Amino acid sequence: MHRLTLSAALLCTAPLALAQQAPAAPAAAKKPAAKTAPKPAAKAPAAKAPMKVVKAQPSSSRQQLKSAANQVAAGVRAADAALTPEQLAIAESVHTGTLPCELGAQVELTKDAASPGYFNLTGKGFRYRLHPVQTSTGAVRLEDPQDGAVWIQLANKSMLMDQKHGRRLADECASPAQVAVAEALKKNPPPSLLDPQPAAK
Repeated sequence: MHRLTLSAALLCTAPLALAQQAPAAPAAAKKPAAKTAPKPAAKAPAAKAPMKVVKAQPSSSRQQLKSAANQVAAGVRAADAALTPEQLAIAESVHTGTLPCELGAQVELTKDAASPGYFNLTGKGFRYRLHPVQTSTGAVRLEDPQDGAVWIQLANKSMLMDQKHGRRLADECASPAQVAVAEALKKNPPPSLLDPQPAAK
């Protein structure tokens, strides 16, 4: 009986001893740490290509204007050479300088040193290039055929006409010599055509 009891006790304690001797269950495997993706290397800034300065080519319209100006200048030189001795003689009697006109206006009439017989006339809002023209009245007449300007010089005054637009640009312009003639005419006016003629004896 004593042996049966000891055998039973051994049978009961055997599983417990086996349980203690069994190795502990391995811990849950740890998840591998997520690998950090390597950052792309910073790209070096691309070297900027040197800027090229391109000079603007003259437009065709500018070239045309320049060509037209050259043609006009060539035409002027050709016209300068065409003045006759009679025209050059008329040019000698033209009054030049700063000429006061009516209503406080004034014009500047100067000889063109590079082209004998030609004159430059400037005023408020206009500029003309004039040359003598022969007339049958005896008055000195200068014309700018391109712009339609006419300068008429009388003994006592001068005037500027715009033939293209049919208007007078300046009147009662006078040099000192013309002023003297005008004063003399006031003191001794010429006989009028309407005055009665003296009876013939």
